Formats: sequence, structure tokens, C-alpha cells
Amino acid sequence: MLVNGRQGDLISIRDRGLLYGDGVFRTLRASRGRALHWPLHYRKLQHDCVALGIPCPDLALLTAELDSLLLNHPDGVVKLIVTRGLGARGYAPPTRVEPTRIWDVTPAPDYPVDWAISGIKARLCQLRLSRQPRLAGIKHLNRLENVLAVAESSDMGIGEGLLMDTADNVIEGTRSNLFLVSKGALITPELSGCGVSGVQRDRVMAWAARHNLPMQVRNVRLQEVMKADEVFVVSSVIGLWPIRELEQCRWTAFPVAEQIRLSLAEQDAG
Repeated sequence: MLVNGRQGDLISIRDRGLLYGDGVFRTLRASRGRALHWPLHYRKLQHDCVALGIPCPDLALLTAELDSLLLNHPDGVVKLIVTRGLGARGYAPPTRVEPTRIWDVTPAPDYPVDWAISGIKARLCQLRLSRQPRLAGIKHLNRLENVLAVAESSDMGIGEGLLMDTADNVIEGTRSNLFLVSKGALITPELSGCGVSGVQRDRVMAWAARHNLPMQVRNVRLQEVMKADEVFVVSSVIGLWPIRELEQCRWTAFPVAEQIRLSLAEQDAG
């Protein structure tokens, strides 16, 4: 673990990331000493920092820290946290901001191999995401909704939970973005009210553009999910998982999802 470029795992109790969740983060895979799609993650980090008014650390600085981390940890899941840094008591942001940079590497999760091919069992979470356009799409540190949604079930056979918002729109998974295949089109929920816009979501949308597959970004209702030809979730950590079971619905074939999964995996290997 690195904190502001130094080995260690200690931060101040007055760090605003700890006190208020005042910060952003990125999670990416490392393979054979290479951080997959780091430039894409950095662009997301820049966007999210700007949205919260946090100075984004320089790309060269973060890349140097990342490279040093990968020397001893070539494989696993890399997490980068950038907080607004230290502050006095109270919600008001400090006038002078010195962001805190935290890097961590953990082993890759040991998910069942067949989840990527045969699909996962998913569930519908009871928790509803609150709508806050100022934070929509941002991977900020306030993840309490996700924590509570995941805590609803301890069934290890469930690969993911799907989250709806307070307006009855299906938004995303607890740790992933959602896609549907329906009537020859690829569909993903729009995230103007809540949710996280992930790098893997962008990659799938780019794949659709390259292959001339109609792409729709719009509100999605639960009934539409249940009637879709295919449903799948994506993230930088899990890759792509088709959904084979959700509530009373079952899916047995995932031709489009499989095509996308193999294409993204080929890019990762390259």
C-alpha cells in the first residue's frame, strides 16, 4: 500500500475521505505487471475530481506510483483513492486543498470460472438508490447504499444484486454496470440521476459502435429487463457476466454477451 507515495497504511483521522467520504476512487485489474486500461481509468478520475472540485493528481505522478506498486504486485486488483485531504472540523471544504493519494493491491477474487460462460444467478435488491444528479455517474467514496444492498443477502450462490432507484428505474448492479440485449439493440440505463459510470461500460459501448450494433442509453424498467433477450453485467474486476437467473426469469443463451466478452478479453490480453 502507498499513501502519498510512501509505503504504509496510515492516514490522518482528520482526512476528509475518512470523515465525510469526500473523495473518489478507481478500481482496475493488474495482470503480469500491467495495469489494464489505466489511461481510461485516469480520465474517469479526472472527470470525477473536477465534478467534486478536488485537484486531480498529475498523470505522471500517479503512473510512477502505480508502476512502483506493480513491481512487487504484478497481479491482482488495484484500487486508487483520492480524497480532498486534511480539513478542519465541519463540512466546509478547506480553501487550500492537498489531496491524499492512497494505492492498494489485493489478490483477484476467486469467482467461479463458469460464471463468465454459463451466467450468474442475480437478485433484485430491496434498497433503492437515491437520486442526486450532482453525484450521478461519479465513483465517489460514499458507498453506503451499496454496502446495505450487499448485506441484504448472504447467499454465496448469487453473483450480483441489481439496484433500482426511487423512480422505479433499474440502474446497475451493486458493483457493476448493466446491459440488455433486446430486439437487436444493446441497451444500458442512463445515469443522470444516480449510479456509477464505469470504464467497462464505456468499453462495451465502444464495442457496439465498432460493430454497428444499435446502442440505446435510456431509462430501463424492471419489466423490460425480465423480457430482454439477454442481460449481462460488467466491471473492470469481474469482466462480463451474463445473467442466467433473475427472480422468476431464466436465460440459457448469451450469443451477444459472449461475443463482447471474448472481444474485451482479447483486448485485455493484448
